[in-house]
Amino acid sequence: MTQHPNRLIHETSPYLLQHAYNPVDWYPWGEEALQKAQREDKPIFLSIGYSACHWCHVMERESFENDEIARYLNEHFVSIKVDREERPDLDEIYMTAVQVLTGQGGWPLTVFLTPDLKPFYGGTYFPPEDRWGRPGLLTVLRAIVELYHKEREKIVEQAERLTHYLKALQQPRSSAGLLSLELLQRAYLSLLQGFDREHGGFGNAPKFPHSLELSFLLRYWHRTNDPDALHIVEFSLERMARGGLYDQLGGGFHRYCIDANWRIPHFEKMLYDNALLVWTYLEAYQATKKPLYRRIVEETLDYIMREMKSPEGGFFTSQDADSPNGEGAFYVWTPAEIKAVLGPEEGARACAYFGVTESGNLSDGTSVPSQPYTLEEFAAHVGMTPSEGEAWLARVRAKLLEARERREKPARDEKILTAWNGLMISACARAYQVLGHEKYLRAAQDAAHFCLTYLYQDGMLRHSYKDGQAKFNAYLDDYAFLITALLDLYEADFDPRWIHIAQVLSTMTIEKFWDESTGGFYFTSPDHEKLLVRLKSLYDGATPSGNAAATLAFLRLAPLTDDATLRTKAEQTLRVCCAFMEQVPQGLSYMLSALDFYLSPIYQIAVIGRKDDLRTHQFLEKIRTRFLPNKIIAMGEPDDVEHTALIPLLQGKNLVNGAPAVYLCENYSCRAPITEVAELERNLR
Repeated sequence: MTQHPNRLIHETSPYLLQHAYNPVDWYPWGEEALQKAQREDKPIFLSIGYSACHWCHVMERESFENDEIARYLNEHFVSIKVDREERPDLDEIYMTAVQVLTGQGGWPLTVFLTPDLKPFYGGTYFPPEDRWGRPGLLTVLRAIVELYHKEREKIVEQAERLTHYLKALQQPRSSAGLLSLELLQRAYLSLLQGFDREHGGFGNAPKFPHSLELSFLLRYWHRTNDPDALHIVEFSLERMARGGLYDQLGGGFHRYCIDANWRIPHFEKMLYDNALLVWTYLEAYQATKKPLYRRIVEETLDYIMREMKSPEGGFFTSQDADSPNGEGAFYVWTPAEIKAVLGPEEGARACAYFGVTESGNLSDGTSVPSQPYTLEEFAAHVGMTPSEGEAWLARVRAKLLEARERREKPARDEKILTAWNGLMISACARAYQVLGHEKYLRAAQDAAHFCLTYLYQDGMLRHSYKDGQAKFNAYLDDYAFLITALLDLYEADFDPRWIHIAQVLSTMTIEKFWDESTGGFYFTSPDHEKLLVRLKSLYDGATPSGNAAATLAFLRLAPLTDDATLRTKAEQTLRVCCAFMEQVPQGLSYMLSALDFYLSPIYQIAVIGRKDDLRTHQFLEKIRTRFLPNKIIAMGEPDDVEHTALIPLLQGKNLVNGAPAVYLCENYSCRAPITEVAELERNLR
């Protein structure tokens, strides 16, 4: 490794800084690199990854620290390194190109561009030399250079054809199809067909958590009472919680598993995965009241508060898969290590509970802790009562976690992203509503204050914050997820300023992203730098699509504020996605959840009472602990004129004989006020 840094040394992204001392003459994406490629007529070598990505680190060690490869890149290419989390726009454009070219994608993403930014060849991980049936990076580089100089017309033709295809993808048109319940049923049947009945989840290895699909299925179950829909959700959530996907000692979920039965994870922990899984486990807890789901939510959020919260209140992006001793080394155990912490007898019992064996389940003989038995089964097997088993497990986990904390931790990416913070603000706000823990409300409020202080300045929302710098124009996801977070935060503390800010951001979303010609939202704003195409993302990835998130947020905000424009835009976006929901429903799960909301009668709940009144708290507890996915709720104190003026749902509603009251309204028609908790419970649906 050279001692002289390249241009990445001036960046704030941890991922880019990891490459700042490579011998490759890296450029960040920007005018300097693009002008150099055009001036010198060189192809662009574009490498996209993120700091928690294991194979990104492997490719860096093998190839980007290799002097021979670096010399070849520096002589023949302009090399650009991009953090996909900072630039999801570039990532999606060029990931789509590689998927079209090769039929697959992933990170690290390796793309070759003409000097005018058009892709013509690409792939993911390349080893340094030919192996495993893959061409080595140096082989590929030499072939590209020869083709570029001897058969340029083939490259130009390929690049033009691919660019034309990418542009065509961004112009979906509103469908004449009906926004009907049949779309929900088709989606359910598609998910039922893909359900792994043996292990839970969907499909084969590698196995991802698919939280958005599970949340949709909960809504489908709520609508139809179909027991199979609920079974898919419960079986999947239980298997994920008991497997290696879940950190059995520290809480929180890893990115995905490389096997079908959830035992062996890729060890990175992403903020968005944990936020979305908290959403789903919370909803499952509301629907079933099973203690497992509550425990997973609490342990996951405890992990987030402990490891992923900045001193200023924002949430960090990720924890790495690798630690100094290798991939996953921080998380794995041998029986000897466990017995050294707990002693021989208790250690042997803990090994049995966590599935830690002498042979291990990894190639080096170590084990990823899992939970082969339920706690009830294990307690009965060793002669403990369930309560004794819980106490034993809490004691054992605490000791092992304390010992694990002495290990060298994986690196943490400490940039703060608006969109992903929005997801975690929602997770914390919803957890407070359902579980009642004040610490979750404070965390949600702190993160919202952070975003609105450091990432929203002078009427501009930014995408990323690190080392005192807010960078990059916000994308659609940033707006949509933050609006969703503010709605969830309002439903947690009923502070009307959250609704006011959500209204402002919704107006900005329409102004900046709405496509007046065909409907739906673009991913980037008009003042964004001009790229190869202007994206319109309709499909969910690891997070909901921005179009789906904006649609559901607008459907929730419109009845609260009596804003017909928001509902109109949401309906138009649903129509743009109608054909896609029909053809590939598994790719639009969050839009299907929005459609479920749209097709439901508008169910509004207004609570009038003082926040410190016990009856008010009892009303809210009954409402919040029920799974009511399509409700709108507002709460106002008597004589709070400012709040009432902002929320039309509260207007004309008062205490009843000086006591708190609940008004249940459907399609803007309200029933007589309810003043007794038992009566409210009977009337909630």
